[in-house]
Amino acid sequence: MCDTFVLMPDFTENKKFYFGKNSDRDPNEAHEVLIVPQKQYEKGELVKCTYISIPQVEKTNKILLGKPVWIWGAEMGVNEYGVVIGNEAVFSKIPAGKEPGLIGMDYLRLGLERGNNAREALNVITALLEEYGQSGNCGFMHPFYYHNSFIIADKHEAWKLETVEKHWIAEKIDGFGAISNGYSIEDKWDLISPNLITFAEEKGWLKKESKFNFRESISDWLITTFSDSKQRRSCSIRKINETGPKTELEDVFETLRSHRVEENYRPDKGITGADICMHSGFGPIRVSQTTGSMVVEQGDDRLIVWVTGSSAPCLSIFKPMSLDQELNYFGQSPELEYDSQSYWWQQERIHRKILQNYPALSHDYIQDLNDLEKVFVGRMREFEGQIELIADCFDDAFTLQKKWIEEFQNEASKDKTNFLYRHIWKKNNQLAKMP
Repeated sequence: MCDTFVLMPDFTENKKFYFGKNSDRDPNEAHEVLIVPQKQYEKGELVKCTYISIPQVEKTNKILLGKPVWIWGAEMGVNEYGVVIGNEAVFSKIPAGKEPGLIGMDYLRLGLERGNNAREALNVITALLEEYGQSGNCGFMHPFYYHNSFIIADKHEAWKLETVEKHWIAEKIDGFGAISNGYSIEDKWDLISPNLITFAEEKGWLKKESKFNFRESISDWLITTFSDSKQRRSCSIRKINETGPKTELEDVFETLRSHRVEENYRPDKGITGADICMHSGFGPIRVSQTTGSMVVEQGDDRLIVWVTGSSAPCLSIFKPMSLDQELNYFGQSPELEYDSQSYWWQQERIHRKILQNYPALSHDYIQDLNDLEKVFVGRMREFEGQIELIADCFDDAFTLQKKWIEEFQNEASKDKTNFLYRHIWKKNNQLAKMP
């Protein structure tokens, strides 16, 4: 489960473009931040996606991705032309295909690699969708199949794209738009695949002469309801509307860190309910965890990508990156089980310790995190291509991480969570072979 939103320059007084997304995956599903350089290919070459290979294009764009480490595609990303895409799992009355094929995350990466603006990226995805459809397991710890929706944007225009099988519908976003794990396009749209309405009629979801409402016709009630997508999307809209045109970068960070209960929040409370900043609980409903977050900020003269590269944005620091940098300062990609070298798994040592007593252990850590993040934001307001400023931010982030790992190694407090929550996280830690 995930949440994605975009603010266009005409929405904000500072005339900046903002994109934000939380990637919600299984708790042990390590998240990778990856820079893929521009590349030329020979005619006839194939590209191996997560499950299948398709014909490659002559040239692919440089891209920066946030992705599950085991998947070729990505949950969110941006390319050298400033195109950003985030995807969401959505659930229709038709079960998603299980045979290995192209999955939504593959489409996201293909759109970024091949599209030089938002409309081009949308066209790339819809053309491939009409040819290949969408199918294949998207789950890490257990099989999970779904259709996909997307926000596809650049600083000039933004689109909401929603799909079912090989069919699609798209709505242009004016000002501000948000999506979650539910269909949201209804009876107004700007683009539509040729046979979508006929498809709905043939399935008996639309009577002839009736006005076509995509969400009402296609959406599955059960999974969409229990995903809490309506409430999470409403939360994104409410949080952005609170700051409205005065929205700044820090407000975008805080939206991704939102919990519906702000005072005395603790992740072990309840087995249902979901937040934008998602914390896994005892299943089968609240099983997802925000494993990585991304914010893209773009003005007239620069584009900065802010990434956590770690779980739970409320317990993570946003670090800046640029499409101009060649080195990835995160260093080693995370493994599928605990490793001592990757940023993501080392941050899990802090994250999972705090989960044992969130109210008591998070306070000083979050204050430390916020103080350093303010320094990063200040540095990047002076950014004019000095990649060493980004390297300095990562050095400081690793120093902060090391400090708190050492602090919590000496922390003797007992696990204060309830039995069911404690049980599931003990199981997660055993499966990951956490120390």
